[in-house]
Amino acid sequence: MKLNIVLVEPEIPQNTGNIARTCAATGAKLHLVYPLGFSISEKAVKRAGLDYWDKLEIEEHTSFKEFLRKYKPEENDMYFVTTKGKHVYSEPDYKNMKEVFLLFGKETKGLPEDILQKYIDKTIRIPMRKTLRSLNLSNSVSIVAYDVFRQANFDGLEEISKYFD
Repeated sequence: MKLNIVLVEPEIPQNTGNIARTCAATGAKLHLVYPLGFSISEKAVKRAGLDYWDKLEIEEHTSFKEFLRKYKPEENDMYFVTTKGKHVYSEPDYKNMKEVFLLFGKETKGLPEDILQKYIDKTIRIPMRKTLRSLNLSNSVSIVAYDVFRQANFDGLEEISKYFD
């Protein structure tokens, strides 16, 4: 199974760096949708990603519109992660999908409201207390990405640490 993590107009370089590291560790492809709130050459992004950038597959998109034209939600297993999601992130049956796209919006605004309404049945959320606004973006990516791999029995990921052989 191929996992794609899509960051739509991310604003905080440290979050993107941490997400890049998660993508490298899992083999997920990272999609960056412009405009970004920073340059990917910034020290903060590189520092958070450490030495993982060369182990990462990144695809850049000039706009969200361009991304949606190339990877049509109607033709792909695509999920829009939002606090307003109709489903809990663990509900979709990811294990039988060949390729999964998880879309995350910018830290301050999330994904565009019109897109969420158009694809409401493909929206997923991470349950949390009502009194809080949201989780950190990089934490949210990790939670949902690792559930996709858990459902697929962590196929392609090392299950037992090589340090305990």
